[in-house]
Amino acid sequence: MQSKNIRRATAAMLLAGLAGAAQAHTGHGTHSLMEGLVHPFGLDHLLAMVAVGVWSVSALPKGKAWQGPATFLLALVASAALGAAGVSLPFLEQGVALSVVLFGAMLVLARQPMPAAVGLGLVAAAAALHGLAHGAETPASGFAGYAAGFLLTTAALHIGGVFAGLGIRRALNERSGWALGGLGAVLGASGLVLFGQLAA
Repeated sequence: MQSKNIRRATAAMLLAGLAGAAQAHTGHGTHSLMEGLVHPFGLDHLLAMVAVGVWSVSALPKGKAWQGPATFLLALVASAALGAAGVSLPFLEQGVALSVVLFGAMLVLARQPMPAAVGLGLVAAAAALHGLAHGAETPASGFAGYAAGFLLTTAALHIGGVFAGLGIRRALNERSGWALGGLGAVLGASGLVLFGQLAA
């Protein structure tokens, strides 16, 4: 019965993710703290940032879950500054969408042994893509307020992901691997949909 509920919840999340994918990049301003606070709720950023928290609880050693969000935030702010200075990469938005696929795969494999340094390196690389995208959107003035806003929301989403990961582990115990696999599949599918929209 419990596994049936897990499958139903996973299917519902997948449908919600696919339905919301078209809203990944709604128009918004980039000049203020409030606009920075709102920006990470675009689907690609939202999914990636929550996934970092869930993965950190599930894959990093006990007591070290903070390292995933901290790594993401540090790489995000450094690359956002580079993006604001004009540094960019080709196909950046596609890379951001594929980072969601990457985090989905990391959740699917969370129960498999992966050196923490490798996982954190992947988190930093994905964060760099998100940061470059954030930074490229900022105007010449107003970067500080906008950056503070998206960093605060990013941190909050990471914390939400950590609590979600803890909740999955406590509620499902030995079945948490199935839940993580299902969540990873949802993330991967949503990332592929986002990538497909950008490639179309």
